[in-house]
Amino acid sequence: MTIAVGREEVIAQKGIGRFISDMLVIAERNLIALVRIPQSLFFSSVQPIMFVLLFRYVFGGAINVPGHSYVDFLMPGIFVQTVAFGSIGTAIGLAEDMQKGFIERFRSLPMARSAVLAGRTTADLVRNVGVLILITIVGMLVGFRIHTNALAFIGGMGLILLFAYGLSWGFSIIGLIAPNTETAQVMSFPLLFPLTFASSAFVPVQSMPGWLQSFANNQPISILVDAMRALSNGGPTAGYVVKSLIWSVVILAVLAPYAARRFRRSY
Repeated sequence: MTIAVGREEVIAQKGIGRFISDMLVIAERNLIALVRIPQSLFFSSVQPIMFVLLFRYVFGGAINVPGHSYVDFLMPGIFVQTVAFGSIGTAIGLAEDMQKGFIERFRSLPMARSAVLAGRTTADLVRNVGVLILITIVGMLVGFRIHTNALAFIGGMGLILLFAYGLSWGFSIIGLIAPNTETAQVMSFPLLFPLTFASSAFVPVQSMPGWLQSFANNQPISILVDAMRALSNGGPTAGYVVKSLIWSVVILAVLAPYAARRFRRSY
């Protein structure tokens, strides 16, 4: 009995080890592809920088935020918007791999199937880390300041990355459904635009019509932005952080298994 249990544990450990190894190989492949196409990396970084400059210097003078400078109010929203829009890259990249036949090649290899999705989402997580560092530097250059401490700010970034990782799994489902990259992009943007702009990311929710405030106050992007804002600017923090964690964990727990099952059934 003991020997049988021991063998099952060894098999399980080998399965986990194989999955992690395959996942890292796929993640490395996607990161290398990103580096070898500098135009893609450049333009994915230019978009959030343009949003920072646009809202800071064009719209910022017209938006009044009591108790904060607008740039300190703005940057947490920019951080969340950047990783949310960046998650669309998961759908586009996966759709491109399918279109070019890479998924069929992976299927013919002796590797864990779920590692394909895990590797893609892990590579996008690493990319998000780099983009957030870049946007933080840009924010500092235009006047953004941290009013709490470095540990709180890093914790807020961790919340954002967890949320982005869950979103990447969700958009991987779109990548599996879409027949090509153009369709994947068209399918993705309508899902994110209402969540991003009908939120507390760029303007106080109190300035919105009453019927919209209930949605804006309780949707996941607003809650995450408010958590990041509290962790960087100060103020009540625990409620926002707990709600943000719950949203992120639920999104990841629901979408990741569903994406993995769909991938295994289809490919």
